[in-house]
Amino acid sequence: MDEPRAYRQYRFRRPPGACEILLVRHGESAPAVEGQTVPMVEGHGDPPLDPVGERQAERVAERIAESGESIAAIYVTNLQRTQQTAAPLAARLGLEPRVERDLREVFLGEWEGGTLFRRNVTEQHPIAVRMFAEQRWDVIPGAEPTAQLAERVRGVITRIAAAHADETVVVVAHGGVIGQILADASGSRSFAFTGSDNAAISHIVVTPDRWIIRRYNDTAHLGAAFTEGPEPLT
Repeated sequence: MDEPRAYRQYRFRRPPGACEILLVRHGESAPAVEGQTVPMVEGHGDPPLDPVGERQAERVAERIAESGESIAAIYVTNLQRTQQTAAPLAARLGLEPRVERDLREVFLGEWEGGTLFRRNVTEQHPIAVRMFAEQRWDVIPGAEPTAQLAERVRGVITRIAAAHADETVVVVAHGGVIGQILADASGSRSFAFTGSDNAAISHIVVTPDRWIIRRYNDTAHLGAAFTEGPEPLT
């Protein structure tokens, strides 16, 4: 008598033609200090990495380079904190990072640059509280509407995935952008994934039909000392 057929649990495999994207939030950037100017690029605040962020970038490079993943490309934004975060990994892999302007952080309008955004979130300014409650960046005067952010982010991720079918790439981006990508992938509210830790790794698989979330906010390579920080706005 034939043995009954056994069915093992399903193990995920990348669908044919899909692109795997490792989403890395940039390392911790320099503190915003009252009375000190912040570099600007096309209206966006462009602080460099803090020394803590530089060490986080090295940990990211070690984690990805030693994982055995075959990385086809590294994408960064036009802001220096993503480029500095990607630099150690690019050096290890011998890849030249590609700049994608549409991966830049959400534009914060009148709170862009300087200390306003960080100070107002820390001190729970009424507009900051409302922003989180309504899950809309454009509660801030002049800030980028969430629908506009979602459109540009979906466009750039779709372009990257189309250029890298059956490959894995690294995208070093910003907290607001990564949050929007994962919200789009999951069909959740806009801010459901906002708040990724600096230098954390998230992971999506992009197919022509859907985006699949495989991992969110992985900080195993950092250790507790690199993930501690001020209390978030609640």
